[in-house]
Amino acid sequence: MRETKENNGAALRERRPPATQLTGPVTARKTGLIIPQSLSLNAWEKIGRELAALCDSSAWWLADWLIYGETAYSGRYREIIEQTGLSYQTLRNYAWVARRFEQSRRRENLSFAHHAEVASLEPAEQDYWLRRAEEQKWSRNRLRTEVQTSLAERSPCALTDGSDQDAEGDGDGSAYQTVAVNLVLPPEALQRCQRAATAHGLSMDAWVAQVLQSAVSDFENSARPDSPT
Repeated sequence: MRETKENNGAALRERRPPATQLTGPVTARKTGLIIPQSLSLNAWEKIGRELAALCDSSAWWLADWLIYGETAYSGRYREIIEQTGLSYQTLRNYAWVARRFEQSRRRENLSFAHHAEVASLEPAEQDYWLRRAEEQKWSRNRLRTEVQTSLAERSPCALTDGSDQDAEGDGDGSAYQTVAVNLVLPPEALQRCQRAATAHGLSMDAWVAQVLQSAVSDFENSARPDSPT
């Protein structure tokens, strides 16, 4: 019996993630931060920046992890994701943004949310707005406002089919085309949509695109006849 308990304890320790050491004497564990009473203001501020960087990086890490799994383990990756307890829809949203930005174009001084705000644009425009956001030290919300204002001024009712532009694929043979869609929703419904997009780290445009793609995929799967045995 004692041997069984020791084995179970060893297995539990193996599964438990190691503690993360932050600035000074503060330690991060899965269930919280261990902070001494004497922590200085400067150390507290630096820890906040470290935590923000970890949270932001994790979106890129999870996105690249999913993209790899989709390619390398196409028959099993959904099952593995379910076992991890991660949200597949959230991962898909992350991966959609990551596919729009190869690692060489990701800006370390900007958050994942900054990139998500411009992910639906063409690569040249993405780079332009990200460069401005980095130089001007814009917040994600400021970047969103600047982009939306620019698009409205250029073409408030434009419909672009991408026929005069090079289509940009996401690596799986598909091409992106830009189209302006006017949504008429009650204010409370619009607010719920905005909260959902924010929760996934996406702009409203990127989130709507993901929802539409997911709906089409579900429709095609449900309409597909059963394969013969």
